Amino acid sequence: MIPPPARSSAPTAAEASAWADVLVRRRLVRAAVLMPTGQWLVQDRPDGPVRVLSGPADVVALAATIQHHTRSTRS
Repeated sequence: MIPPPARSSAPTAAEASAWADVLVRRRLVRAAVLMPTGQWLVQDRPDGPVRVLSGPADVVALAATIQHHTRSTRS
């Protein structure tokens, strides 16, 4: 397997927003909300805890983690 290329820049707010939208639309997370401070509030399920992500890099990392888990658990 070829490793992904290294990023040349930090994730932007627009990229994080796009990934958050995909995660919610595909029901991989219940909610992802950008706060005025630049932090993100993410909830996995309706009765679950709300996590605070510090910025765009954390949202992109969450998306990558979910994607990796989804791909590794497929039969």
